[in-house]
Amino acid sequence: MHQTFDAALGINLLHANQEGADHNRAHFDAWGITCLNIMSSPGAGKTVLLEKTLSALNQKLKIAVIEGDMTTELDADRLRQYNVPVIAINTGRSCHLDSKMVAGGLHQLEHQYNPSDFDLVLVENVGNLVCPAEFEVGEHAKVALLSITEGEDKPLKYPVMFQEADCLLITKMDLAPYLEIDIDRIISNVCQMNPNATIIPVSAKTGEGLAIWFDWLQSQVPSTRTTSKTQNLTPV
Repeated sequence: MHQTFDAALGINLLHANQEGADHNRAHFDAWGITCLNIMSSPGAGKTVLLEKTLSALNQKLKIAVIEGDMTTELDADRLRQYNVPVIAINTGRSCHLDSKMVAGGLHQLEHQYNPSDFDLVLVENVGNLVCPAEFEVGEHAKVALLSITEGEDKPLKYPVMFQEADCLLITKMDLAPYLEIDIDRIISNVCQMNPNATIIPVSAKTGEGLAIWFDWLQSQVPSTRTTSKTQNLTPV
């Protein structure tokens, strides 16, 4: 069946989502939490990046994760091994998290914990290079991942993701010697879309660039927040 796009409907959906995102952001600000929205195509390395991040920083920052997947809690279970609260959201057929879904995750977090105890909420969005960038969830910054196995042209073919990113991680750098890939071209294409993005080449396998990523992430959390947090997170 042929379908036409209803522009007004699309605008209304985005407007309603933005209202929800603003509501979520107000909660984050009231609780003194920084929220990062982490986005990429499937398999670019979001979950392993979070594993490395939680391992390195969960003694320095009080972190919670909202984990989005279309089905299963496989990634959520991986992250729960790091003894941080992980709220799993299954989106069904939806290819992204929206502000209403994240609001549901926040309500779960609020029911089980005192949200003001947290410094940082990491939202791992559904693997998709298109829709997650269109739907804000209340985040303070967007982080995009691009694996070098995806090719140099992705920032040009999927511009919104890269235009919206505050930080872009070029992942799987350990594979560079085995691929015909031009890292400088990737960086140039990203800068063409977004000259203000912080670009960090990383490898979860070798550790390349991870310290720079950890420093950037910590720079997003004002030090005045972390000094007032409790040392132990216990369910309420």
